[in-house]
Amino acid sequence: MLISVNLGYAIVVEASLSFLGLGAPPDEPSWGGMLTQAGDSMLSAPWMSLFPGLAITLAVFGMNMLGDTLRDVLDPRLRGSEAEQNKT
Repeated sequence: MLISVNLGYAIVVEASLSFLGLGAPPDEPSWGGMLTQAGDSMLSAPWMSLFPGLAITLAVFGMNMLGDTLRDVLDPRLRGSEAEQNKT
């Protein structure tokens, strides 16, 4: 479904803008803001950037998997092809 792809895209755009300082204010929590703050201590504490990066990755991947699953369940064109494939 296109909504899930757009939602994943919105997550990446918001994190990117916050990383650049153009998104949410610094006092509001944001994955991009967390990555910006972690950049200062990258050599001494690399896990500070690992966890927000993984959160962004898993959220976008989850949205894409949700969209794929919804498409597989709800698309009537795919239902007919599955029945024909099971007959052979």
